[in-house]
Amino acid sequence: MWRLIIALLLLSTGQIWAQENATAYEALRVVGTQLGRGALNHIVSITGVKGHPQPEKWKIILESPGGSGVRELEVADGKIDSDQTPDRSTAGSTEGAMINVSRLNLDSSGAFAVASHTADASHTRFATADYALRTDERGEPIWVVTLLNRSLRPVGTIYIGANRGTVKRTEGMFAGATMEDVENDYDQGERSGVISDVKKSIKHAFHRTQDEARGMFERVKRSFSDFINRE
Repeated sequence: MWRLIIALLLLSTGQIWAQENATAYEALRVVGTQLGRGALNHIVSITGVKGHPQPEKWKIILESPGGSGVRELEVADGKIDSDQTPDRSTAGSTEGAMINVSRLNLDSSGAFAVASHTADASHTRFATADYALRTDERGEPIWVVTLLNRSLRPVGTIYIGANRGTVKRTEGMFAGATMEDVENDYDQGERSGVISDVKKSIKHAFHRTQDEARGMFERVKRSFSDFINRE
């Protein structure tokens, strides 16, 4: 619960108070400033690791002009620290993978707030978060937030729609029960009734968490178009 309270306090001020590292939106603004606004129409993915709650640097993959390949940028401390051109066979195809930034309504700070609440609802403790913003199978932008413990082992992953803030699914955590909880109930109970009850409880908890996430999204949503056009 304390993570949720802190996240909301940070967002309510509209400033990055006690949060020294930049959000994903701020990293994209650096790219738009240094490479031109047109570069923002060629973003393929944005990733950051070991966020506490935000990572020290963001890696941004964008398609090169003319679709001739990709560029891999690293943004830190308000500037582009690295600009490389990885081998296309390594980077893979970018066809249909570009993020429509005009559909972004959730910055990484908001994604953290939603993910943190989901973790709290599932009794999942974590120390840091890895972020990935990309498109899903329908071409919609989606945040994939992986939570890690102090040993940097993943304890859960939350998929959050970056347009409407919907929690699409979770992995490694059942929004109210962990895989270990389910396995223990399975071993200790009768195979017929207990598992059915556990699954019903998990389903109910997940849907409740989804509803709560929708309410939270209304408080933390942030249009990228408004952000980038702000003076």
